[in-house]
Amino acid sequence: MKVGVARETAPGERRVALVPETLGRIQKAGVEVIVERGAGVASHFPDSAYEAAGATIVSTEDLYAQADLVARVQKPSPAEVAMMRQGQAVAGLLQPLLDPRLAADLAARGVIEISLDAIPRTLSRAQTMDALSSQANVGGYKAVVLAAEAYGRYFPMLTTAAGTAKPANVLVLGVGVAGLQAIATARRLGAVVKAYDVRKETAEQARSVGATFIELKSVADATGEGGYARALTPEEQKAQQEELNGHIAAQDIVITTAQVPGRRPPLLVTAAAVAGMRPGSVIVDMAASDLGGNVELSQAGETVETPNGVTILAPTNLPATMPGSASLFYSRNLAALLLTFIKDGRLTIDPKDEVHAATVITNDGQVVQAATRKLLEPAPAPASGGSAA
Repeated sequence: MKVGVARETAPGERRVALVPETLGRIQKAGVEVIVERGAGVASHFPDSAYEAAGATIVSTEDLYAQADLVARVQKPSPAEVAMMRQGQAVAGLLQPLLDPRLAADLAARGVIEISLDAIPRTLSRAQTMDALSSQANVGGYKAVVLAAEAYGRYFPMLTTAAGTAKPANVLVLGVGVAGLQAIATARRLGAVVKAYDVRKETAEQARSVGATFIELKSVADATGEGGYARALTPEEQKAQQEELNGHIAAQDIVITTAQVPGRRPPLLVTAAAVAGMRPGSVIVDMAASDLGGNVELSQAGETVETPNGVTILAPTNLPATMPGSASLFYSRNLAALLLTFIKDGRLTIDPKDEVHAATVITNDGQVVQAATRKLLEPAPAPASGGSAA
């Protein structure tokens, strides 16, 4: 079996799916590794490092012609999909719930789609494969670094001959993996940190890394499935925003991380809340995407300066800005997942395996994951209504 490491083609993407350090793990399982020329250069892993680890460097055409499984970080482009063949597999963060059409296209070509963002995050044996968590960890750290760079003052309290600088007040909205890392990083920089999440179970987690947890009276516990928060009702969301506005106004830095898989991120910071913040304050919207973000005024991939002097950052791919560390973590996740599929040097899918059942999106020319298949179903025709006599 040959595993091919593809060079990422998405704009701004600097990560690579497998790094030289982890090749030995899958090679011991009877796998030959081929690497597209230049695949790791943007992550500071030159071709020579892959060759030293036992891989063969090949052209783009040879990679898709020879690989039994193509390892990626992001989705393949239409041109790359066109190079894929029946029986071949592709593994990466393929976002089937956001892009079910890709799954349909791969199924039509007979390609097996394996998506790491479908890994059951609450399954203990899948923790080493959880790429969403490893990349969110990187993103949470980098969000604070960006905020510190944009903020025109110190994060820690400093006492100098010229006087004392007060510590920055930081609010983290969303206490998942990214939020916890953001809290921990802001605390290391000396900020006073508060946190909020609709899931009451996260309160102790936030406190464990140094934050004061905000408990709102207007919203009950909103814990959902798979470790995520459920979507709030319109009434809950309105009450939440009104109560949060008072807390947001007192902050120097606000970092938002809240997402709901396959759906628009919840709106947490309204234009009214931004208007109430002090000049020089900074917001980092980690949930910003084409679907929207947690901040009403954020624009995905852009920096917005508001009339009242608030800077809103909306980065869309923070892990790619730290490609060395992000690639290393992702590579370990992917290798752990691939080893569950490789039996006697061949790709073997076990439908009874919980990880396989969750991550295999297409197989045998069909979209097999129920959630993705449902998204591809035609919308029901509107019922015809008769006219009243």
